Amino acid sequence: MHRSRRDFMKLAGVSALGLSAGTLGFLGEGANAADALPTADNFKKPITAKRWAMVIDTAKFDDALHKKVIDACHSVHNVPQIEGKQEIKWIWTADYESSFPTERPAFLAEAVEHRKYLLLCNHCENPACTRVCPTKATFKRESDGLVIMDYHRCIGCRYCMAGCPYGARSFNFRDPDEYIKVMNPLYPHRTRGVVEKCTFCVEKLAQGLMPACVQASDGAILFGDLRDPASPVRQALKEKYAIRRKPDLGTEPGVFYII
Repeated sequence: MHRSRRDFMKLAGVSALGLSAGTLGFLGEGANAADALPTADNFKKPITAKRWAMVIDTAKFDDALHKKVIDACHSVHNVPQIEGKQEIKWIWTADYESSFPTERPAFLAEAVEHRKYLLLCNHCENPACTRVCPTKATFKRESDGLVIMDYHRCIGCRYCMAGCPYGARSFNFRDPDEYIKVMNPLYPHRTRGVVEKCTFCVEKLAQGLMPACVQASDGAILFGDLRDPASPVRQALKEKYAIRRKPDLGTEPGVFYII
């Protein structure tokens, strides 16, 4: 990766505004990405939280909205479109049984049972994936609870895939370049032999923006600080019943589902 002196100064300016070095790695590579970095004219203050969390109102989704949300996430983050057993996914859908195998009541409403559910990395309070990664390529950011990946540190051992109980990680068995239809130059695409997953759009939060899935959900996905009683996620959880995936494992998932 090569940068001009001007590009370097832009990066240094963002760093001086309080963004971590780990965050900078998600703002893209090359001159095009540097041109899109915040300036005095367009800078938005980073969005922060003590514990980021997401609430998905499952009743508001249909197939069209599912596709809109998935496409928004995958296009922004250069997720390759590979079919079959080598599929790469950051966000996807599954049925109730696959999504909540431990949360099944004696009698389940048909509308709930036959609904599709959006699945993604849960950004757990106690993530199993970070404990098994030998290079710390995947780590939890203690300032806000995000479980992030440093793609350059990943050695492809896939221990994190074995450790994650939610199937939220994918491995690039082949070079993803040829499977990305339209490349987004503002986000670094991965290489063969690297694991990837949802990051709660850490790069957008650093630019003062909401995650791509939230922006595309027409209000069906809420995002906010779980530690703040006034946040939209806390307000939603206060008013409606929600469940999480495999809560008995003690991972404390950060994604809640209103049923």
